[in-house]
Amino acid sequence: MDTAEFDRAFEPRHGEAVPVASGVQRVTVNNPSPFTFHGTNSYIVGADTVAVIDPGPENEAHFQALMTALAGRPVSHIVCTHTHRDHSPLARRLKEATGALIVAEGPHRPARPLHDGETNPFAESSDTDFSPDIILGDGETIEGDGWRLSGVATPGHTANHMAFALDAEGVLFSGDHVMAWATSIVAPPDGAMADYMASLDRLLLRDDRIYLPGHGGPVRDPLAFCRGLRTHRRMRERAVLERIRLGDRLIPDMVQAIYRDTDPRLHGAAALSVLAHIEDLVDKGAVVTDGPPLLRGAYRPA
Repeated sequence: MDTAEFDRAFEPRHGEAVPVASGVQRVTVNNPSPFTFHGTNSYIVGADTVAVIDPGPENEAHFQALMTALAGRPVSHIVCTHTHRDHSPLARRLKEATGALIVAEGPHRPARPLHDGETNPFAESSDTDFSPDIILGDGETIEGDGWRLSGVATPGHTANHMAFALDAEGVLFSGDHVMAWATSIVAPPDGAMADYMASLDRLLLRDDRIYLPGHGGPVRDPLAFCRGLRTHRRMRERAVLERIRLGDRLIPDMVQAIYRDTDPRLHGAAALSVLAHIEDLVDKGAVVTDGPPLLRGAYRPA
């Protein structure tokens, strides 16, 4: 495909354990929103002693649904792809209930420090209390009863984003890095577009059979979809640069032009995505501004 063809067909079956791959069940939280689609997907991996991937937000109904789906099976690991509040906070309560170890790339951190006078618009979405028991490096593995998960560092959406490969099944738990229903939000300072694009390139070197993402249904042709996403992002970068060359100086003006067909509720996130592209364009020397790139900054062609 030339650009990503998004698939919004998805039946969440909130609170149910749905088999989605050999030895993998999905339980979707009933927390739909413009950012979470139909809700956050948690995954249970294994048959006897299991791992839980992305336990989700602090949500009583979801906690009970996970405990029901576990059906008394031991849990050895609780794995988090990243530390946004729709993915990781329930890890603490699940650990208390099961004794499992929490695994992640690391605690929450921004991709870069805040600039003077800058605020983090996604600060309330960040699980800054998250503290993993096991910090897993890129390529390192954890093992359980008949399963092994390998960490695949995929920064971009957040600095600590990590996908996890169930290599024996050709399955990649892609978190929010790659999703079938929409593009991932890349919002500075938590995320960075250069990191996101490099992570996409990295996935293109792999041969995973299917992605199971943090929201929505599976990505069934991963390589073609990632190539489409990469093209989509490059087209968006060209659109931002073209708006600046046409005379747009402010990010809100660019958003109105580029995202005119997008739900207005998402225009705030779109502005952050434009900022992420502009940061990358400034680093590449294609765009200039006075001082560091900021949401309120003014931009002009180099």
